[in-house]
Amino acid sequence: MPDRKSPLAPFRHDIFRLIWGASLVSNFGALIQSVGAAWMMASISNSANMVALVQASTSLPIMLFSLASGALADSFDRRRIMLSAQCFMLVVSISLTLCAWYGLITPWLLLFFTFLIGCGTALNNPAWQASVGDMVPREDLPAAVALNSMGFNITRSVGPAVGGAIVAAAGAAAAFAANAGSYLALIFALLRWRPVVPANPLPRESFGRAISAGFRYVSMSPNIGKVLLRGFAFGLSSSAILALLPLVARDLVAGGPLTYGVLLGCFGVGAIGGALGSAWARERFSSEAIVRMAFAGFATSAIITAVSGHAAITGPALFLAGGCWVLALSLFNTTVQLSTPRWVVARALSLYQTTTFGGIAGGSWLWGTVADMQGAANALLWAAAAMLAGGALGLRYGLPQFESLNLDPLNRFSEPQLPLDLKPRSGPIVILIDYEIAEEDIQTFLTAMTERRRIRIRDGAGQWTLMRDLENPTVWTETYHVPTWIEYVRHNQRRTQADAENGDLLRALHRGAEAPRVHRMIERQTILPTEYERYKMDMHH
Repeated sequence: MPDRKSPLAPFRHDIFRLIWGASLVSNFGALIQSVGAAWMMASISNSANMVALVQASTSLPIMLFSLASGALADSFDRRRIMLSAQCFMLVVSISLTLCAWYGLITPWLLLFFTFLIGCGTALNNPAWQASVGDMVPREDLPAAVALNSMGFNITRSVGPAVGGAIVAAAGAAAAFAANAGSYLALIFALLRWRPVVPANPLPRESFGRAISAGFRYVSMSPNIGKVLLRGFAFGLSSSAILALLPLVARDLVAGGPLTYGVLLGCFGVGAIGGALGSAWARERFSSEAIVRMAFAGFATSAIITAVSGHAAITGPALFLAGGCWVLALSLFNTTVQLSTPRWVVARALSLYQTTTFGGIAGGSWLWGTVADMQGAANALLWAAAAMLAGGALGLRYGLPQFESLNLDPLNRFSEPQLPLDLKPRSGPIVILIDYEIAEEDIQTFLTAMTERRRIRIRDGAGQWTLMRDLENPTVWTETYHVPTWIEYVRHNQRRTQADAENGDLLRALHRGAEAPRVHRMIERQTILPTEYERYKMDMHH
């Protein structure tokens, strides 16, 4: 269809429009609040590091708690998780407003409140980002991710200026109150949404097992690993501009809260341009080329901001930075979503957020410390050098191009009927699969088995091995373990359509008259004679 590549295609879906609009209001309030918090810290503390820690305190919880939030989002109703997060942030924002209104705010109390708001964001973000794939079809997903970035940055283009005006006219408490009210629109939209949640006949994974499954899946997915590395490098280096912008407005261009809001607005306008131009860029350049340009553009912006003493010059430089910010982060996000099946997408996104926002939090502290010692201008120059180094990482860890992988469930597995009365927690389970492979096909078989090992471990198997029969060299046996029978069923149900090619190749290489023989076994330990006697006595009593 001709409109598939339109950057506005996701707006055809009613629920996406509703929640996108409500998020716009919520983001508008968040930006007003961030201006109030940053300028209040600049007013009550003379430390550049404390000013930079305002951004770090919001980003740090995302780094610390996103993986746990991702496991919750993959295991529970994402809509309810988002509602809980929004209500929590509403309560925190009201408390912050009251403390500011009554003059109780200290630098550390302000950081505590911004940290709590960051905790709410950490709970909300994996569920929200994973839900985008529930609102729009796969072909509209890149555009939907870009529109989410654009929505945030539409508010960033005007929200900070409005926030600066509110702070200048009525104080930071008014900015905090505006943020508290902004949560209501999104809470209302989430209450109206009734997503269709596919039934899962399997029991829910335990919290710890869900987290380990997320780690395992990402560790066995090389493309996602590259995104995590580049996202961390981008967050670490690019955080300098936003973390030090209050100091840029106050010291380098000699302005006030309104100047700070206008400069942040320039960043937001540039981000809107980046979101609108992302589809155009993806059609003309490789993913790696876009990321390298984003690193280089951000470095250029940091250098201009460092040496400029005029808002009229700094503003356009921040416009460039905003465009590069959205191009890079939306591309990272989309790559993760398109590389991950639905059962683990929130955990993969949460790990991406953990590394990226960990870079932002660490970079905010780092560049604030450098600014304390050498001044904001020198800190921005050092950050520009780090940005160029981050772009150079692509020489070894280049991002993959978007792939049209079908990550829907394969649905070829049927749970076998067994003569033993196994319980879901029975185990450990050992699986052996016999193949007959001709001599001339061995190299192709081994290559396919390398990919099979990655798929098996990625989806939950352990102790994977491949063995060759010494007495019958044409027979090869693949073995792996899973802890329980239910984990064996879960492991097979995680297979995707994209994995079918590997299984089809292995079956084509098999030379036996029938399909490869599968042995499903349960481990049992032998009992020593003395233990056996005690066992019989226990049974008798």
